[in-house]
Amino acid sequence: MILNKFFKNRRQGKGIEIEEVTNFGDGSQREEMLISEPIDSWGFRFFRLVAILVFAALAVRVFYLQVLKGDFYNQLAKDNRMRYVDIKAPRGIIFDRNGRELVRNVPSFDAIFIPADFSKDAAQKNNEIKSVAEILGMNDQNVAAITNSQDADSLNPVLVKSNISEEEALVFSEKKSELEGFYLDRTAVRQYENGAVFSPVVGYTGKINPGELKDHSDYLLTDYIGKMGLEESYEKYLRGVNGKQKVEVDSSGNIKKNLGTENPINGSDLHLGLDADLQEKIEERLENMFSQTGTKTAAAVAINPKNGEILALVSLPGFDNNLFSQGISSEDYGKLLGDENKPMFNRAISGEYPPGSTLKPLVAAAALQEKTISPDTTVDCGGGIRIGSYNFPDWKTHGLTDVRKAIAESCDVFFYTVGGGWQDVPALGIDRIKKYADLFGLGKILGIDIPGETSGLMPDQSWKLNKIGERWYQGDDFHSAIGQGFDTVTPLQLANYIAAIANGGTVYRPHFASYVKKNDGTEEKINPEVLNKNFISPSNISVVREGMRQTVVSGTAQSLKDLPVEAAGKTGTAQFGSENKTHGWFVSFAPYDDPEIAMAVLVEGGGEGHSTAVPVTKEVLDWYFGERKK
Repeated sequence: MILNKFFKNRRQGKGIEIEEVTNFGDGSQREEMLISEPIDSWGFRFFRLVAILVFAALAVRVFYLQVLKGDFYNQLAKDNRMRYVDIKAPRGIIFDRNGRELVRNVPSFDAIFIPADFSKDAAQKNNEIKSVAEILGMNDQNVAAITNSQDADSLNPVLVKSNISEEEALVFSEKKSELEGFYLDRTAVRQYENGAVFSPVVGYTGKINPGELKDHSDYLLTDYIGKMGLEESYEKYLRGVNGKQKVEVDSSGNIKKNLGTENPINGSDLHLGLDADLQEKIEERLENMFSQTGTKTAAAVAINPKNGEILALVSLPGFDNNLFSQGISSEDYGKLLGDENKPMFNRAISGEYPPGSTLKPLVAAAALQEKTISPDTTVDCGGGIRIGSYNFPDWKTHGLTDVRKAIAESCDVFFYTVGGGWQDVPALGIDRIKKYADLFGLGKILGIDIPGETSGLMPDQSWKLNKIGERWYQGDDFHSAIGQGFDTVTPLQLANYIAAIANGGTVYRPHFASYVKKNDGTEEKINPEVLNKNFISPSNISVVREGMRQTVVSGTAQSLKDLPVEAAGKTGTAQFGSENKTHGWFVSFAPYDDPEIAMAVLVEGGGEGHSTAVPVTKEVLDWYFGERKK
């Protein structure tokens, strides 16, 4: 009772009267102690301070979470409940000039992994990894490596296995409820038409790798990207824009509700100047030539002289690009890399070969333009030239020869004389030969619209001095003027320069694409681009063309006389290596009066051009202007 009164008075700011204390004198000792020790002692004050600090800390934390970070955690909660699922955009189709599809999209499934949805229980993780590995026919250690290498909270999908089989997809779907974090991703793979023939042109697609991802920040690791050929160079047109589906998911990542869809935008279609039937015909005839010569490698390029469009580009042997688009096995990849004939090497744009006598029309045009010779200049060919102790032979004795006959019969002595000077004919010289080679596009990158092009080499005096440490000799002029020595070109360059001879002297940038047809139906034209023109007078070009026509009428390619149209050309036999082996070349254009096609054919190690490359050209042009027209 006294205690009750004490605390009451204490709250009211009062004390206890003396009488009350006296009356309380017979109480217990404990009560006396309570009266003698005030309640606001240091212990009570400490307890009160601790309580205040705890509640203050809680208040600060609540303020931080609800006010300062409220928006962040609110969004995080929504993200845990809602998610965006990518909808892959169909890739654009590639068509030849006649509307023939060279590639199509085939529906497929990828197995993917989303780390944030993966189980946090170690035992369940191991069970899921083993199950996924068993379903997909993978090593469980590989699957474990994929799951362990990712940020556990990441929502970015990671590829586990691409293009899985229908059976694997069905089993995966049946067991999906047991596989937290693993999903099937609906996608499409490319299926290429006659892949071994068109792979040097079309290329292929494959899954983007981490290195490529650095340059394509808007891609996911589950996306496909062009890896070679037109698929690579026109990636920005062909890819399209992925759509998105907004969904509500549960704690395991399973979709519970669709909250809206943003449809994908299809990739643009690519239309080419390429003639697929011509490509196949050239490939067929070259393969047939292999059976006769025992060779296994060749290349050919056909160009429209009117605008630089590539009508055909063949490199043999080729490879099946479907192997890559659908996920190549290590065994198949090893075979391709180990093949001594290098099927993945694009000989048409990357192979560098001595041009041999196919260079002679260029040297003739340069000499006429520089006025070191005239159309009437003659050289008496006695079968070779001797300079001091060095002999420069011809393949036969041609007698009195002018520039037209020299082209038609491929007279080496005439071009030795033009290139290095002999008797009363002044030397054109290597510097001027190189000047016109550059103008015609030899020894330099032309800028074709697929990757991998190389430049070849048209040397000059400074190149030899810097590279070999020797000065340039007259004999070097002789060799270079007939396309030997240090000269190297690509089949693309030869075809393009012959196209310029055919059209009267305009050098176009060679290209495949004709136009891009966009998703909205509009078309983006690929306009022809002129690299050089008007550097050879029409009269001088005309003389060279007449010489190439005589090649067919009375020279080294008379088998072309009975074609449905008049053709012109130039044979070439180019030595290489130290065993006197030769490449067989033939360059041509037709019809003579209004050329529609210019072509370069190379049979590697195939002997002389007139016995290998000429028959292939004849069969192709006979079909092109004969049977095909009918």
